[in-house]
Amino acid sequence: MKITKVDAFQLEWSETAKGGRSAFVRIETDEGVTGMGEASPMEGGIASLVIIAKHMAGFLVGKDPLDHAVLLDTLIHKCIKIGPEGAVTGALAALDIALWDIKGKVANLPVYKLLGGAWRTSLTCYASVGGNAWRTVDEVVKVVERRVAKEKPAAVKIRWDGDRTKVDVDIPGDIAKAKAVRKALGDDFVLGFDANNGYSVGGAMRVGRALEDLGFTWFEEPVQHYHVSAMGEVAQRLDITVSAGEQTYTLQGLKDLINAGVRMVQPDIVKMGGITGLMQCAALAYAHGVELVPHQTQPTIGHLANIHVLSTIMHLAKPVELADNWERASAVFPKNPSEPQEGLFHLPTAPGLGIAYDEAAFDARVRPLAL
Repeated sequence: MKITKVDAFQLEWSETAKGGRSAFVRIETDEGVTGMGEASPMEGGIASLVIIAKHMAGFLVGKDPLDHAVLLDTLIHKCIKIGPEGAVTGALAALDIALWDIKGKVANLPVYKLLGGAWRTSLTCYASVGGNAWRTVDEVVKVVERRVAKEKPAAVKIRWDGDRTKVDVDIPGDIAKAKAVRKALGDDFVLGFDANNGYSVGGAMRVGRALEDLGFTWFEEPVQHYHVSAMGEVAQRLDITVSAGEQTYTLQGLKDLINAGVRMVQPDIVKMGGITGLMQCAALAYAHGVELVPHQTQPTIGHLANIHVLSTIMHLAKPVELADNWERASAVFPKNPSEPQEGLFHLPTAPGLGIAYDEAAFDARVRPLAL
C-alpha cells in the first residue's frame, strides 16, 4: 500500500457565509483506503495546513502509510527549523490522526483496539463554558444552567477567555461568579475554573484560595502558560489541583510542567502529535503519577480521536471536555459525534476513527488552500 495524495483544506461550518473553520487533512492510498485528520484550528489552522501542503505532502506520497511513526519522526526533524512547537506539531497531529484512521481500516478494527483496548466504551463529559470575562454574574449563571439542562454533564468548567495582555483585571468579580455558579449547581456538583492565564502569582493565590473554600475541583492555567516555574509555584502552594498544558506542544514541554509541580496536564490531541503524541503524554503522566485530562474543543475528527485515546486510560479521573458551539458538527455529521447522550459519549466501533459524514454537505463546505 502506498500513499497517493495528501490533501490539506479548511472546512467552513456555514455553507453560505464566512464562519468558523476547521483544519482537516485527507490521505488517500492506492488501495482505496483513506484517512482523515485534524489540526489545531487556531487562526483557521492555515499555518499547519500550509506546512502540510508545502513541506510534508510531497515527502509522504509514495510511502507506506503503515510506516507512519518513521514517516512522522522524519518530518518533524525535516521541519525542525520552522518551530517545531505550534504549527508544525499541529500539522503532525493531523497527519498522525489520519494515518491511524487508515491503520484501523486496514486492520478492520476501531483505533482503540489497536491502542490496547478500552477500559470503558462510554465516557462522561464536562461542559466547558467560555466567555465569562465579559458576562455579568447573572449571565454566567444563566448560560451555565442552560448548558447543564441541555447536555447533562458530569461537571462544569467556567472559562474566562479574557485579554491575555492584562492580569488581575477583576478578582472580586471573578470570585463572585464562581460563588454564584456554586450556589446555582449545589455543593456536590463537580466544578472547574479556567483562568485562561489571567492572573499574576499573587492574584492566582487569592482566587485559588477562594476556589478551595468553594469546593472547586481544579484551577486551570492561572498564570501565563510560558511562565512554567510560576505555574508550578502556584500548583505547589495551593491545595486545589492546578492544571495546565493546552498550550504545550511537545512531550519535553509537558515534562517541564510536571517537573515544575503541575499535577493535572491538558495537552490537546490536535496540537500535540495526534493519537501517537497523546499516547506518549499518557505514558509520561502515568510514570509521574499525574492526571491526564486533555484539552479538546473540536467536535468532529479531533473529538473522535480524543475519545479513542481516553477510553484506553486506566485511571481516567475526569470527564471529557465538551466546549461551546459543538452543535456546528450537526451540519455535516448526521450523527453528531460530539452530542452527548444523557451526558455520555459512546465510543465508535467502526474501523478506524468511525467517522461518518454527509459527503454532499461536507464537500459544499470545503475551502481549498490558496497557495
